[in-house]
Amino acid sequence: MSEQLNILVVDDEPGIRITLTEILEDEGYNVIAAADGYKGIAAAQKKNFEIAFIDMRMPGINGIETFKEIKRISPGTTVFLMTAFLAEETLNEMVGLEIQAILDKPLDLDVILKTLKEDLTKTTILVVDDECSFRETLKEVLGKNGYSAYVAEDGLTAIKMAKETHFDIVFIDVMLPGINGFQTLEKIKEIDPATNVIMMTDQNIDDFIEPAVSRGAFAHLTKPVDLVKLLQLTINAIENR
Repeated sequence: MSEQLNILVVDDEPGIRITLTEILEDEGYNVIAAADGYKGIAAAQKKNFEIAFIDMRMPGINGIETFKEIKRISPGTTVFLMTAFLAEETLNEMVGLEIQAILDKPLDLDVILKTLKEDLTKTTILVVDDECSFRETLKEVLGKNGYSAYVAEDGLTAIKMAKETHFDIVFIDVMLPGINGFQTLEKIKEIDPATNVIMMTDQNIDDFIEPAVSRGAFAHLTKPVDLVKLLQLTINAIENR
């Protein structure tokens, strides 16, 4: 699996950048290194990276701004931030950001490899819903249950993410702005037929079962979502892979 993954390392310290790059390459990953945030962003514009390691404190554009721009370019990229010092104001800036983990400097390379391998073995789940509080709640619940969860606010964003990252399971709201849930379902199944899609709606479910199943949906959920049922459906979808 590792030889298929592209990893971006962004750090202005040559020693850390070169060492981390060499260690990851020895593990079989394809690695591109960048000496600052601007070069990291430029690399992300040219190539899709499944994973990025970004230093927090860099000259010019800092790690958080670099993170935001790379996630804008490639929402499916998993990002690890690296830092020797984490100030309270920096923590406040990070609230709500989809940061996979914060790694302390000096880096423990054994911990990095262990964290990376653990993350790669997690079931990846995408929640597609235009209601911010709802999708963030599902992301939090799934994360606490050991899944690697991501969110998208609309169908077009979800489709873009599915082109960049394999998702084992995708939860999609039927009533999305722009491209609707059924259209999103069709495109995601076209991109990755192995993805199990679970549709969600607060409308009469009987009206949606047939069109959902005919488009390849694995299951459906009625809103407000029963979280116990959601987690059970997640397990069922994993077993169905």
